[in-house]
Amino acid sequence: MQMKTKHIVLGVVLSASLALTACGGGAKVGAGAKTGEPQKGGTVSVLLNADYSHLDPAMGFDGGVNNFYRLIYRTLTTNSTVAGKTSEMVPDLATDMGKSSDGGKTWTFTLKDGVKFEDGTPITSKDVKFGVERSFDPALGIGSPYARTLLDDGSGYKGPYADKGKDFAPIQTPDDKTIVFHLNQPFADFGSVVGQNSFVPFPVGSGAGTAFDAKPIASGPYKVVSYNRGSELKLARNTNWSAATDTVRKAYPDNLDFTFGLDGATIDERMLADQSGDKDAISGGSLQPANVSRVQTPQIQDRAVKTTAICTTYMGMNTTKPHMSDVRVRQAINYAIDKSSVQTASGGSQLATIANTIMVPSLLGRKDFDLYPSTGNKGDIEKAKALLAEAGLSNGFDMTLDTRGTPMIQAQSQAIQQSLAKIGITVKLNVIDSSTFYEVIGTRSQQHDAAITGWCPDWASGATFLPPILEGKNITDKGNSNLAQLNDPAVNKQMATIAAMTDVDAANKAYGDLDEQIMKLAPLVPLVYQNGLQLTGSNIGKSVIGFNGGVDLVTVGLANAAK
Repeated sequence: MQMKTKHIVLGVVLSASLALTACGGGAKVGAGAKTGEPQKGGTVSVLLNADYSHLDPAMGFDGGVNNFYRLIYRTLTTNSTVAGKTSEMVPDLATDMGKSSDGGKTWTFTLKDGVKFEDGTPITSKDVKFGVERSFDPALGIGSPYARTLLDDGSGYKGPYADKGKDFAPIQTPDDKTIVFHLNQPFADFGSVVGQNSFVPFPVGSGAGTAFDAKPIASGPYKVVSYNRGSELKLARNTNWSAATDTVRKAYPDNLDFTFGLDGATIDERMLADQSGDKDAISGGSLQPANVSRVQTPQIQDRAVKTTAICTTYMGMNTTKPHMSDVRVRQAINYAIDKSSVQTASGGSQLATIANTIMVPSLLGRKDFDLYPSTGNKGDIEKAKALLAEAGLSNGFDMTLDTRGTPMIQAQSQAIQQSLAKIGITVKLNVIDSSTFYEVIGTRSQQHDAAITGWCPDWASGATFLPPILEGKNITDKGNSNLAQLNDPAVNKQMATIAAMTDVDAANKAYGDLDEQIMKLAPLVPLVYQNGLQLTGSNIGKSVIGFNGGVDLVTVGLANAAK
């Protein structure tokens, strides 16, 4: 039988109002809110501090690039772009959300008619299979872990390049329109899994090495026409994309131009000034905390949008490192950190909510608790020192924190540094370039004692939050999302139990309980649930906040394309 899941409402219409709701809700539409529909035509510019991690979807997995991918790629299913329903997964290349059998271990999808690659070649089930197989390549498959986790048959398959000519049995293609997945465990929400980046189709045999990082093969409404890594990326219409096959993407602009390497303060000044071509631009990231107070005039408020807080910013602690392997040390660090100062560093209460759980409030089944409370969230130094003393570390120790050079992340890092100094822990900051940060910290040989990072759900379920970052089998040498390298038997067993549940509501509740169980082990410190304040140019029409929390790029267009 086909299994269905409920979805939580997260998306909101791009609004100008700064009458902001709590985490997990949307900005309320105010009197000055943008209400005009975008028009077809023109060029939209996107201003960014750093380049996207990878254009190859087998390799990229952070929130920013996930948003970008939908412009050039399609998957079997994807997130809706209907305001208020962006957490809901809907059919994309597939005709429906899939049909399951064998107790949820076998899933069958049928491709729509008329779907094509950018050169006009029809997309077949074999191309979908090939795209998924690429994620098993040890060098390429450093992105979304779901395909590798659920389709691993124990054969040691290493992808279509290393194991050329070898059939990957868990995926069958009985004809060009039908693709069948045989999972290694029941998974009630597999219809959402096939909307992840690792399920992007590619022509069989293409894309070896870093080919797609330089020149992707588009299946979405836009194709890459030029790319200068770290500098600029230009997209133009993919004339072989058919709107008749795509209920999600509107493809308003003729072109999208991305500019990388801009200082965050420079982006803010350009967007606040709203001059010339910047009227047709959007900021690719959040306003710098120092500039939040400048969003006061009606004209600027009309161009500001509070992005939904669906991500947890946290400090992952590498449990394989000396001292960090002791749960008492990790608990001490949880007690010691002044989260109110981290919140201030993150832009204050308008841009961040203090976090005490791993899962964000917007997730179904999420449980509210605080195992390491302190007055005013300023840290409990006495309890922290007592735990360090129990661990034989009364004099503290030295540790290295992997971080990025952006102003907000630096401020967060310094807040942690100052907090831990109070209990004798000296923190050295290892600053990594933003464009390579996730790849570096995801390489176990390059990982230090701890890292400031974040995690966002791929759909509204704890299944996309706890297992990817805390299940033992997700520890890999490269593309490692389990930064804590937690491999706790009881946690692993419970995750397997929940994954086998056919009742999605019961599974979500169980993930909420598991969150608390994991936090007793303290493999990470939840810091804040990060909101954002994104600015758009005055000629950008009404858009939608996507499930990844920012302005959904596939809904952006110009209010007046003739300008």
